Amino acid sequence: MSGKGSHPLISIVVVNYNGIQFLKNCFSSIYQQKYTPYEVILVDNASIDGSVEYVQKKFPDVKIFVQSSNSGFAGGANAGIRQAKGEYILTLNNDTVAWPEFIEELSFPMISDPDVGMCASKMVLPDGRINSTGICISKSGEPWDRGRGELNDGQFDTPGEVFGPCAGAALYRRSMLEEIGLFDEDFFLYFEDVDLAFRAQLSGWKCMYVPKACVVHVHGGTAGFKSHISLYYVNRNLVWYIVKNFPARTFFRYFPWIVLRNTADIFYYTCNGMFFTIIRAKKDMLRGIPKMIKKRKQIKKKVSDKSIENWILQWRPIRSR
Repeated sequence: MSGKGSHPLISIVVVNYNGIQFLKNCFSSIYQQKYTPYEVILVDNASIDGSVEYVQKKFPDVKIFVQSSNSGFAGGANAGIRQAKGEYILTLNNDTVAWPEFIEELSFPMISDPDVGMCASKMVLPDGRINSTGICISKSGEPWDRGRGELNDGQFDTPGEVFGPCAGAALYRRSMLEEIGLFDEDFFLYFEDVDLAFRAQLSGWKCMYVPKACVVHVHGGTAGFKSHISLYYVNRNLVWYIVKNFPARTFFRYFPWIVLRNTADIFYYTCNGMFFTIIRAKKDMLRGIPKMIKKRKQIKKKVSDKSIENWILQWRPIRSR
């Protein structure tokens, strides 16, 4: 949609990989948004299920960019962002359905406060339980979605500052992305949004949680929840983002929790029949640490260690993924 309005142009970037079953509901909800103006961009990661042809036929206004291979969420989102014209970038999973007021509500804090670089939405599961109300960070480094799995009983109806948004339904300020960089494509899937949020926090940007901006999220519709794919990338990327982003004091302060968490992961997933996947993840994690140390040097840190540590909460128990 290219309607005229007093609001900044928002570019909606949807990354898709063989998700044709989700696209009708996702794009229909986008075109019912009250906010204008916006543009819609689909980045297709070399799907073979007819997704591109379907969108071309049913939603001809969508700008489609087809990747030659699957570049993951990070690579797909970046491809869309590079083509986007909007002052704000909305990343939206293909297995989401947005309420009509979603963009209007989500954009308000960013329009109102130039220090807000990210906005987090309320993401709920199809059964009504909470999927995410923003990202939290534990002492072990494990990030988790605030409120995940809880009944949506109003406990997350108050707007406020959070560490970062889940990129499945998040708004980013373009000028912030130009300053800190886009998603790290080495992450491919999972924690690329945690890494981006951490870099933003280190550079002094804020993230606001907007409870009235709501989407329904199937969750794991593409990669599969608790699959070997998600297990691999979650456990590989966990230490990558920690090594890349944790201030030195913070890293050594919480080093015992980090080691305990990663050691416990191996025993936990071995007992659950995923020995080879978890070992491959940890081996590749170790191989990638030197590269993350190099990337660490490029991060522009403008805040104190204490301001970062204020976001770090109690250690979280192991959860099956």
